[in-house]
Amino acid sequence: MQSYTAKSYTAKPSEIERKWWLIDAENLVVGRVSTIIANILRGKHKPTFSPNLDCGDHVVVINADKIKFTGKKYANKKYYWHTGHPGGIKERTARQILEGRFPERILEESVSRMISRGPLQRDIMVKLHIYSGAEHKHQGQNPQVLDIAAMNRKNKK
Repeated sequence: MQSYTAKSYTAKPSEIERKWWLIDAENLVVGRVSTIIANILRGKHKPTFSPNLDCGDHVVVINADKIKFTGKKYANKKYYWHTGHPGGIKERTARQILEGRFPERILEESVSRMISRGPLQRDIMVKLHIYSGAEHKHQGQNPQVLDIAAMNRKNKK
């Protein structure tokens, strides 16, 4: 009698195919869209996912300045950082950041904190391209539009 042993598949870096995705973040909730982006960047949506390799796709996010928060987070949520000097802790609310010069940083930090730290995170975060307006410079890559709003409507039914 022959016995069957299951073999797990591990992707090789040369076998990884990368796609480009376009996400319009207008009127989407920060945490919900961040989880979708993190999974695509990580490559968890592919059957060839390997946790030790960067097998994810590129993601282009537009209209990051029109993203939404639930509840009172828009006015009350605080982002902290430290300057490195004694007493140098700083804070800003989500409202101040979204109305400031770089509103795309909220989405960037949210996605970054969903991906485990280390050299692999730095390689993964390079593939995230966030723009505060409706224009982006990646038309040459022909990104596929990922309609998250339609996905949410379909899941609620």
